[in-house]
Amino acid sequence: MKLKIFAILMLGAILLSSCAEKKQEEYKTVKVTKGAIKAEIPSTGIVQPRNRLEVKPPIAGRIDEVLVSEGQRVKKGQILAWMSSSDRAALLDAARAKGAAEVKRWEDVYKPTPIVAPLNGFIIQRAVEPGQSVSAADAVLVMADYLIVKAQVDETDIGRIKNGQLVNIVLDAYQGAEIDGVVEHIAYESQVISNVTIYEVDILPKKVPAFFRSGMSATVNFVQEEKSNILIVPLRAVKKMGDRSYVFMQKDPNKKPESLQIKTGLANTTNIEVVSGLAEGDDLVIPTVKMIEDFNKQFERRRGPTNPLQRRNNN
Repeated sequence: MKLKIFAILMLGAILLSSCAEKKQEEYKTVKVTKGAIKAEIPSTGIVQPRNRLEVKPPIAGRIDEVLVSEGQRVKKGQILAWMSSSDRAALLDAARAKGAAEVKRWEDVYKPTPIVAPLNGFIIQRAVEPGQSVSAADAVLVMADYLIVKAQVDETDIGRIKNGQLVNIVLDAYQGAEIDGVVEHIAYESQVISNVTIYEVDILPKKVPAFFRSGMSATVNFVQEEKSNILIVPLRAVKKMGDRSYVFMQKDPNKKPESLQIKTGLANTTNIEVVSGLAEGDDLVIPTVKMIEDFNKQFERRRGPTNPLQRRNNN
């Protein structure tokens, strides 16, 4: 009886082991397809005015009227607001006690002071309202000439960034809207942020959307190269060893996948171009951790010892 039970247990163990092996042999596969690849350098940025200018009153006094609102475009020399000097404000306040005629007389005699736009642009901040007292040091309005994106690029990537280079911009607040831009300026001086050396790159949108706001966060992708109608495979299906590229194919379902060296080209974070070694429709095996470990061991054995002394001793 005990022998029967033992035999049954052994048979169950063998079956379980066989099932486990079969399970391990089920690999995920992908096909070689034709498609397009856009190689990009990703980074982050902030929407900022290219030139930010605080508009300050020429004299101390009181704001009489504000003629503009935030977001409004204005031209150089345009009157943005009217104000009274401290003396004019005091005279008008005293005249009001004598009636409307007296106020009108002093308004004609003592003209208000205009606050004018120093450049073409738009209003990004309205800091005062009529009746508010201001000094000559107070910024009553803030203007900008154009909204750009300031990106931070790591020093390891800055050599691949050029003026005039195409950039794709996506605001974090508007994920579905992609905006085209170009590199306008690359900073000549670096900054160190969190122990990383970075350079500021100014990106000029080809067209500024109405929803652009100063201070918005953005994801920017500097376009390096773009190819279409080429053979591509997912990057996860390719194993890189130095300047060589390998893929895995299971030619015999009863055997383990075999490595195959191929020639690759343009790549991004998702796909890589196949220049030679594969054809459209080929099935590739996504390498498992065990496959990669075995491949690394085989690669080291094929390459042999790297130390010249080891080679001499072996001979």
